[in-house]
Amino acid sequence: MDAPSLILASFMSLLALGPITTWAAARAFFVFGDSLVDSGNNNYLETTARADSPPYGIDYPTQRPTGRFSNGLNIPDIISEHLGAEPTLPYLSPELDGQKLLVGANFASAGIGILNDTGIQFLNIIGMPKQLQYFEQYQQRLRRLIGDNQTKQLVNQALVLVTVGGNDFVNNYYLVPYSARSRQFALPDYVQLLISEFKKILMKLYELGARKVLVTGAGPLGCVPAALAQRSRSTGNCDPELQRAAALYDPQLEQMLSQLNNEIHGNVFVAVNTRLMHSDFLRDPQAFGFASSKVACCGQGPFNGIGLCTELSSLCPNRSLYTFWDPFHPSERANRIIVDMIMTGSNSHMNPMNLSTILAMDSMT
Repeated sequence: MDAPSLILASFMSLLALGPITTWAAARAFFVFGDSLVDSGNNNYLETTARADSPPYGIDYPTQRPTGRFSNGLNIPDIISEHLGAEPTLPYLSPELDGQKLLVGANFASAGIGILNDTGIQFLNIIGMPKQLQYFEQYQQRLRRLIGDNQTKQLVNQALVLVTVGGNDFVNNYYLVPYSARSRQFALPDYVQLLISEFKKILMKLYELGARKVLVTGAGPLGCVPAALAQRSRSTGNCDPELQRAAALYDPQLEQMLSQLNNEIHGNVFVAVNTRLMHSDFLRDPQAFGFASSKVACCGQGPFNGIGLCTELSSLCPNRSLYTFWDPFHPSERANRIIVDMIMTGSNSHMNPMNLSTILAMDSMT
């Protein structure tokens, strides 16, 4: 029996013993990145990048806005469900204390990018260097609670999700015509800069103890309602320039992650091809039960892709029929489909392995 078959057989035997939640519940979970995974850190900051007013959270269990850029749960919440754990709290939340620290923490902040100058227009957001600094601070707090050895073990065994990079295009390079970065770099050179800087961030995460790290790609940058409204209004087709940017970035990101794994002699970093995951249901939304993959549920203007989602926005009555909640962010139902692919996707979606395989292999050690 070859190695993949052996892993699959072992995984199936574990499933026979019970659901994943019975053997992965103790795993901590850490989240870094931007608005796609921010669970409310920006609520505690003086910034314009906020999701703390209705109708955000309309389908969240409390039916109130939480700071998540979603009608309900976001990707980290749904991954936590699969881990059998409660959602990770925002690091800035006063509730993140005592035993809650054992669950992990969410350090993400809407608006940020790989580069420090990405998102400066939003003011007072938590860039990646600060998120990593908070991760160090978190570990100091945890050591006081459970000691050095237990802290090291918890961090080494934790799952880590990093979602960053899209804003470096839409809120930096392409934010305005002839932006500073677009004058400084041709697109291929800019992509190389992002990959180089991202590698430094990921190496720092590794130095801080992260050993199981999911890293998402750029996503469908040219296909979000905001791009359709602002750049492809006449055709309603995905914007080719933003799609070109994502198509340049994603393969180089996957190559960089593979190189990192070779350098550290282990499959620490996993490439999550979110652009391919989205394209499956953007190309044929009806096959996934969606009515529209172009129009946002909440917004205004063409494709509901202009401005912010507010109480004055046009709001769809059934969020589960829309792939996009607002001009930039997926609906909860789309997030669930993405997480299903993170759990069980093929190597084209999850390289070198999906999350179910990671969990199965960990359970055998």
